[in-house]
Amino acid sequence: MTQLILASSSVYRKKLLDRLKIEFKVVNPKMVEVRLESETAYETAERLSEEKARKVSNEFPEAIIIGCDQTAEYNGIQIQKPLDQKSAVLQLTKLSNQIVNFYSAICLFHKKKNIIQKKVISFDVKYRDLGLSEIESYLNKEKPFNCVGSIKSEGLGIALLEEINSNDPTAIIGLPLITLVSMLKKVGIHINDQK
Repeated sequence: MTQLILASSSVYRKKLLDRLKIEFKVVNPKMVEVRLESETAYETAERLSEEKARKVSNEFPEAIIIGCDQTAEYNGIQIQKPLDQKSAVLQLTKLSNQIVNFYSAICLFHKKKNIIQKKVISFDVKYRDLGLSEIESYLNKEKPFNCVGSIKSEGLGIALLEEINSNDPTAIIGLPLITLVSMLKKVGIHINDQK
């Protein structure tokens, strides 16, 4: 069977892919993720998911590579990763009681066979009305400074949210499994047929 590789450094994406009970390898694409000036959040997520897959495929051209990326926007402006406590406090204060649009992109790429499938899952997240002490307490516990929107929804960050509207509940963690299963089926990997 063709080797399957998850191009990611995220332990949470790995845990999600483990749920499908298939063999795969994880390879960190080691990329600097940069938003281009003219891009929307949707376009950034789609481009970066493909770039990650293509980068790992240079080392593993015979493998099927899964690339993923997630971005978000609020009031039409793309939200960046906060990177530090002060920026995260400001970001969560701004997003308190607001609806944020998230984009979780996935790219399935096979370099040797020149196969590429891409999709961006859009979903909305409503943040609860957050007070400063709650924000600071959360940030001290989880330190989500490398996370878009200043939360780890797969961890304690879920307590900061009021509502998630998505057709794929795994999209918020950054690897939409419903979409991935359909993509894998198109390249001959049928999840329930695996031993």
